[in-house]
Amino acid sequence: MFRVKRLLREALSARRVALIALGMAIATFGLFNIHRRVDVTEGGVLGMVLLIDHHFGVPPWALTAVLDTTCYLLGWKALGAPFLVRSGVATLFGSAFFRLWEFTGPLLPDLSAQPLLAALLGGVCVGVGVGLVVRQGGSSGGDDALALVIAQKTGWRLSRAYLFTDLTVLALSLTYIAPLRIVWSLVTVTTSSLLIDFVKSAGRSENREKA
Repeated sequence: MFRVKRLLREALSARRVALIALGMAIATFGLFNIHRRVDVTEGGVLGMVLLIDHHFGVPPWALTAVLDTTCYLLGWKALGAPFLVRSGVATLFGSAFFRLWEFTGPLLPDLSAQPLLAALLGGVCVGVGVGLVVRQGGSSGGDDALALVIAQKTGWRLSRAYLFTDLTVLALSLTYIAPLRIVWSLVTVTTSSLLIDFVKSAGRSENREKA
């Protein structure tokens, strides 16, 4: 019990929790108000779930749990138990804010007729929001955990790790998704990847960026 309390005290602080909550509020706002309504395809875990479901009929709810759990376990092994605790807190806030946005309903106009604008704004929301969570040493989902592990093991910048996973999934998604729709997804994942890296490392030294 003492070790658990010590882990929670080391992993969390009021400021850290507040910033994780803010990050998840911003990210889920963009996902609910933009991505979901405009139907922009995702890379990472979500994109892989959609791909496997389309080709093999595996239920998304089951596949999401398996892929996210696998990525979290990789993150735990490479980044430590505090990472897992902070990621769990981010997941709880993500669920709570999704519920809030469902209660309030859409707060932005429908951007379906302006897919480029939607892709850019969606990428900004995800990039800034997830960047805040990652900066606090956690992740908002399996995508972030996998990218952090890849960045740590390869020495790549975080944006490069995100782009590697996202572009791989989007390229495979061309087997069932129209190329034009993939273009808007490329705009979103590129924007979000660069912003996550920027928010995570802003104001920190080069050495701390790679820590």
